[in-house]
Amino acid sequence: MSYIHFDKTQLINLNYSLDREIIRTNRGGCYTSTTIIGCNTRKYHGLLVVPQPQIDEQLHVMLSTVHETVIQRGASFNLGISKFPGNYSPRGHKYLEDFDTEPIPKLTYRVGGVLLQKELILDTNRDRVMIKYTLLEAHSPTKIRISPFLGFRGYHNLSKENNRINKEFEKVPNGVKFQLYPEYSPLYLQLSKKNEYISKPEWYFNIEYIMERERGYEYQEDLFVPGCFEFDIAKGESVIFSAGLTEADPSTRQRAFEKELARRIPRNNFVNCLKNSAGQFIQKRDGKTHVIAGYPWFGWWGRDTFVSAPGLVLTQGDKDTFLEIMDTMVADLHGPLFPNVGSGVMRNLASMDAPLWFFWSLQQYIRFTGDTKTIKKKYLDKMKGIIDGYRKGTDYNIHMLENGLVYGGQEGVALTWMDAVNSDGPVTPRIGCPVEINALWYNSLCFYHELTNDAEIKDLAEQVKKSFTEVFWDEKKGYLADYVSEDYKDWAIRPNMVIATSLPYSPLEESQMKSILEIAKSKLLTPRGLRSLAPDDPGYKGYYHGNQYTRDIAYHNGTVWAWLLGHFVEGYLRLHGKAGKHFVEKIVQAFDDVMPQYGIGTVAEIYDGDPPHRPKGAISSAWSIGELLRMMYILEKV
Repeated sequence: MSYIHFDKTQLINLNYSLDREIIRTNRGGCYTSTTIIGCNTRKYHGLLVVPQPQIDEQLHVMLSTVHETVIQRGASFNLGISKFPGNYSPRGHKYLEDFDTEPIPKLTYRVGGVLLQKELILDTNRDRVMIKYTLLEAHSPTKIRISPFLGFRGYHNLSKENNRINKEFEKVPNGVKFQLYPEYSPLYLQLSKKNEYISKPEWYFNIEYIMERERGYEYQEDLFVPGCFEFDIAKGESVIFSAGLTEADPSTRQRAFEKELARRIPRNNFVNCLKNSAGQFIQKRDGKTHVIAGYPWFGWWGRDTFVSAPGLVLTQGDKDTFLEIMDTMVADLHGPLFPNVGSGVMRNLASMDAPLWFFWSLQQYIRFTGDTKTIKKKYLDKMKGIIDGYRKGTDYNIHMLENGLVYGGQEGVALTWMDAVNSDGPVTPRIGCPVEINALWYNSLCFYHELTNDAEIKDLAEQVKKSFTEVFWDEKKGYLADYVSEDYKDWAIRPNMVIATSLPYSPLEESQMKSILEIAKSKLLTPRGLRSLAPDDPGYKGYYHGNQYTRDIAYHNGTVWAWLLGHFVEGYLRLHGKAGKHFVEKIVQAFDDVMPQYGIGTVAEIYDGDPPHRPKGAISSAWSIGELLRMMYILEKV
């Protein structure tokens, strides 16, 4: 039995199995995602979800799902499952015997005397998914029928019956080619052996996605099923179904499948699950290397890239990919600001912390590699441009005050990582001088001075350190204000102050760090990360649920974030050294429990603030995984 495994009793229990999802990506930005029983519960689920750059910047669901039917002695047994109003149909999950993740998702079905195994893998370098069917047992001649459900729609949208659709198909080796709409790439559906394709175009109406309904979005769509493939399969035989944007050679499918399988890191323990998950966020396409912030619905974000990249790639010894990521980001630097999200003319620059996390990310590179020379050669002028831009002032009212601290913000915009915006505007606008921004600003100035020995920057850093303590610290309270705007100081207990304890250059004294971390430990620390607001605050929300408006209110007002643990742990070990090692090891090891939950073999974006701290948000988060791996690296060095 493998590290992550589900048996029949768990699989046939829909309350259990529909809460557990798989996500697999390739290096080109393509992914496959569904639940462990193959029933899609989100509009983002699909067997082949790919970029369509000729249309837009988002991903598109090309192949939503397939329904397989086992045919023996004239009797048909449908192994598929979809949700329709009032019922699930067909209910193929009742035939499931076993789900295994080692080394790739593997489902085993038993229908009478038939034992059929289904394995799923993505091509690393092509927009193609392969499904391998192996007949393990059969007592009489067996036939398999595969019915593909086609999407051809953006993954944020839903498909509806329409007259625009092109139902025509073109024969290709061992399969057919479809192009439902002229703006889309064609989709090639092929098998590794000769088969009969039966054209029977029809729409399946009102397929429901229960997670979208729960999240307050539209949740019903119509999917087009053009027909089906039928083929005989002998006991012991394997047949591969391939769906891709380019034509495949049927004769090489078995070899291609085995080659892909050999590339996989086994998911046979907690650490290997994290390493596997880390690799899934790295997208290399069209000469650019990006970090996808989270699956299934995030693209790449500037802030998340700089926070997560050290843990995702440097802990794996991959400094080349790290530099590729930095180069890709630097190419999109606009004045002193990195895009918060988007690129080129489509970029959104509303992030006052992304440029400062860039400095921190470069510090991590030097920490891991000792290579200061490369950083100075490649990025010193960019760093200087950011510092000058903040001092002179830039977009979104980001500017340096006379006391050296950085101020930012304007009505209707949220510039920090607490950036939820609902119909009422930013939920936590934090206009003024946010505490983590100014801790990062001080760290950036000190790092630049370390590289250049610039006396003017050294003087400015000393001024910032003095102002930081004067403005944010309260001796009686024993912690830092969350943000300050003129005479107003926000004393909500939030995790932002913890970041000031962990940075390579901290503006705090050890006694201040200790006090802050003790408060964070008692008020914010949970087994899944740090709460975004203390539970005794009147604005605290312990559960992240409901429609987008309700969820956005809770997002940074109590919801737990795993990535913040990296800064808590680093600050804690800075103070306690070896004496704190056992405590931190327990924090990391607690995430072993989440591997068979929610996003299988990975770590969620967020968790409820109240016990039992259920996983919520994106099923797989780059900075959750990145910071866990970085914490493990830090632990090794203690």
